[in-house]
Amino acid sequence: MAYRVFRSRGLLTVSAAALSLACLSANAQTAAPGQAEDSAPETAAAQDAPQEPEATEVVVTGSRIRQTPGFDTPNPVVSIGSETLQASGTTNLTDFLTGYPALQGSSTSGDNSGDRAGIGFTGLNLLDLRNLGTQRTLVLVDGRRHVAGVPGSAAIDINTIPNDLVERIEVLTGGASAIYGADGVTGVVNFILKKDFDGITARAQAGISEYGDAGQRLFSITAGKNFAGGRGNFAVSYEYGIDDRLQTRDRANLRGTDAIGFYRNPNGTSPTYVPLNNIRYFDTNREGGIDIDQDGFPDYLVNASGAVVPFDPGTFVPNFYQQGGNATLVSDYRNDLLPKVERHVVNALAHFDVSDAVTIFAEAKYANTRSFSLAQPTFDYYLVIPEDNPFIPASLQPLVAAEGLGSVLVNRDNFDFGQRGEDIRRETWRGVIGVRGELSSHLNYEASYTYGRTDVRNRYVNDILDDRFYAAIDAVQGPNGPTCRVNIDPTWTPTQPYNYTREEHAPTTFQPGQCIPINLFGEGLNSQAALDWILTDTVDRSRIEQHVASAYLSGDLGGLFTLPGGAVGFSVGAEYRKEKSRFTPDPLAAQGLTFTNALTTDAGEYDVKEVFGELRVPLLKDRFIHRLEIGGAVRYSDYSTIGTTTSWKVDGAFAPIRDITFTGTYSKAVRAPNIGELFSGNSQTFEFITDPCLPDEIQFGTQYRAANCQALLTSLGADPATYEDVRSTNIPGFAGGNPNLSEEEATTWTAGAIIQPSFIPGLSLRADWYDIKLKNAINTVTSEQLAQLCVDQPTLDNPFCPGIVRQNGAAGTALAGNIVGFTVLPQNVANFSTAGLDVNFNYRLRTDNLGTFNLSIVGNYLDRLEFIGTPGADVTNRRQEALFRAPKYTVNADLTWQKGGLTVNYGILWFSKTLRYSNQEVAGDPDIVAPEYLWLKERWQHDIYASYDVNDKFQIYGGVRNLWGQKPDLGTSIYPVNSIGRFGFVGARVKLPSF
Repeated sequence: MAYRVFRSRGLLTVSAAALSLACLSANAQTAAPGQAEDSAPETAAAQDAPQEPEATEVVVTGSRIRQTPGFDTPNPVVSIGSETLQASGTTNLTDFLTGYPALQGSSTSGDNSGDRAGIGFTGLNLLDLRNLGTQRTLVLVDGRRHVAGVPGSAAIDINTIPNDLVERIEVLTGGASAIYGADGVTGVVNFILKKDFDGITARAQAGISEYGDAGQRLFSITAGKNFAGGRGNFAVSYEYGIDDRLQTRDRANLRGTDAIGFYRNPNGTSPTYVPLNNIRYFDTNREGGIDIDQDGFPDYLVNASGAVVPFDPGTFVPNFYQQGGNATLVSDYRNDLLPKVERHVVNALAHFDVSDAVTIFAEAKYANTRSFSLAQPTFDYYLVIPEDNPFIPASLQPLVAAEGLGSVLVNRDNFDFGQRGEDIRRETWRGVIGVRGELSSHLNYEASYTYGRTDVRNRYVNDILDDRFYAAIDAVQGPNGPTCRVNIDPTWTPTQPYNYTREEHAPTTFQPGQCIPINLFGEGLNSQAALDWILTDTVDRSRIEQHVASAYLSGDLGGLFTLPGGAVGFSVGAEYRKEKSRFTPDPLAAQGLTFTNALTTDAGEYDVKEVFGELRVPLLKDRFIHRLEIGGAVRYSDYSTIGTTTSWKVDGAFAPIRDITFTGTYSKAVRAPNIGELFSGNSQTFEFITDPCLPDEIQFGTQYRAANCQALLTSLGADPATYEDVRSTNIPGFAGGNPNLSEEEATTWTAGAIIQPSFIPGLSLRADWYDIKLKNAINTVTSEQLAQLCVDQPTLDNPFCPGIVRQNGAAGTALAGNIVGFTVLPQNVANFSTAGLDVNFNYRLRTDNLGTFNLSIVGNYLDRLEFIGTPGADVTNRRQEALFRAPKYTVNADLTWQKGGLTVNYGILWFSKTLRYSNQEVAGDPDIVAPEYLWLKERWQHDIYASYDVNDKFQIYGGVRNLWGQKPDLGTSIYPVNSIGRFGFVGARVKLPSF
């Protein structure tokens, strides 16, 4: 399904729109890579330190071949343990994972709240590896695929994964398509769950901000029982979590006249943007701005006391704001910082060892997630209200008559009608059944079937039926008081030539005689019955289904021969997968009868048949050198949509001595287009477009922009020298799918060095350079990018201009040349690339009397994050941009001390300063902002945690996130940290023996 954006008002300038996607708070807890799947967790310090190699071989992320896990695997894997998760203090897994460099661009609940959430996205938590898109990040549960949480996509809602059932999380960088199939072009995040429960464990945790809000509560209980002499085990787990809603108005610095944003300099001098408070929209207010002379700007309003007062325009702030006066505050339009998210997750796990050769296993899960958030109200511009409307204040009626226009115009922000929002219920069912076993000491197998289904019910609240609204505001005096004109004249139809926020419909959802009039002249004057008549909640529904049947053989050739380094390991297998998705809009929304976007039914499916193989060849071990190993994998896929693809990888590890190992991987990965990209119908969407042909924007384009804009605007009847766009809302357009898409192709390589000096026990250091290049990438350019591409090509005869519709001559509120529509769709036209250095350091020091100390650091240097949106377009550099959460340097560090039953952890999350504006904007305008505001400040988040094991059955713990109370930078609400402030939490864990 195409990503659809609510019809909404612009809140800030370019900088604030960018920062609305900036990252939320994360923790600073870290862990070492390469932990074994079956290793038992110890204390936080012990778990986070690198483990000595164990004799038991297990399957680790990035391979299907059993091997001894360790810090020096060829594939760079970061492993994060369950106690590290608990020490973070958050019950939101995505918030936790954004503390790690590879995942800091992920989409959290905060990103998907209020008007920052696309339609149907409220409360979602989606992972994004390396800032290359949630659709390119493969999320697994115990090495198996999981049904998506977003219609038309493969993206998994992390809310469905039980926090307390997680044993560890493994993050693999690099193309993993050869092992796991499509979608893993940037890497894999594998959630490995706890197993083999015998007894009862329970955990409860609660936390709250220093302001007494943004609370989080978690309760979980797991009960398991061995049976048949230990050959079988059955366990069931229940988890309940709730995150409280947080509104912008809950923070004093973000509400009212104190809220500060960056706007164009009212003086028209340098710098271009300056910080200003008490900023308002220049042409509207909450009570209804009344334009008597119809010059486009209000003249009067009815204030809270019921008095008619002049509209105060304050001081004009380009392009459509004012400072001071009595227009609507921009801060009033700011809405939820966090949605309310409530989760119920039930899991059941069982296995039974029929024999050494046959183990039957099964899993079942049900997750119910409820998300709620409010966004912006409806709003209207230049509503034509005839002069016989009885609600027009009596003191204004003579002035209206004197103008002789027969009507007034009203601009209004309808806060008293209620804020629009989403109340979304997502239900996920997932079942796994399979068999595995040992055929010999050199051969094992597994076969499984996985079924998943996600049902989404999305209720849009406080929407307005457009036909009823237009009927209700056209009031006349009836025999018993004000009534609707349609009640007197059944042939009535609306005439609103200037308001571009709604569609005109003849009476469709009602009959003449049923209408209840609405008074627009003042705030809070209408009865609940009148509001209920125009308001409606619409319900969209989606269903996503997944079937996966997989089988593989794995083992080694040790029964036939061995190499000097050991036996050759192998794995071969096959997989069948079918994906289905259907989105059904509410009938009212499908007809475009409401203020919210007109939506279409989206439906599609595909299947894929695959065969795969993998080899691990240990060439040498302790012969001249310590270790030399190479490996490779290949996967052949046949899609019902795009045909056949092949992905492959090679890797190797070379350790001349025990203390140092060099590793490397090289892979070719693919991603097939998802259902939404292929099959979405054209649905209405709304986007803000800064017109590239505005005089102030010409400087930001290519050398062709000025000439192209002059030719384009002149042909439409506009003067390029004085061209302007005074509208302040987003623009309607259409977004849909493209059935002609082909697969994306990624080339990925990593090169690393691992140091584990034998003369410093407990120390390990791993550094990996990664390089990911994605070509033929599927990209849907934004409408603004489309407008820019149109005029930035050598001529106007290019593929982009047909997607932009401009006004030919002035009409309604649009001036000649203004953009009035667009159509965007995905295409295989982009190239993305990123590169950098990951560093993972661990040092554990055991002492005889002072306990155990563990220092863990995960760091990243970002060398490149580049996008080429279309063939021939210039490279767009996103490194160090706040919008893309792409700091040059990131460090996630913590120091843990453990003695007896007491554990204390101090964590720091830091990243370097980032640009308030894009690199391209800064290059085009060196004076875009004063030097002290150009960079958003570094992030310095300090966290503290302590736990105490009262005995082997009971543990208490607590801590504080953001201990020193770092706040968002000036002009932002969620960057470099969120607005929650200090967050304290306490919890307890109990473990009872077998029952």
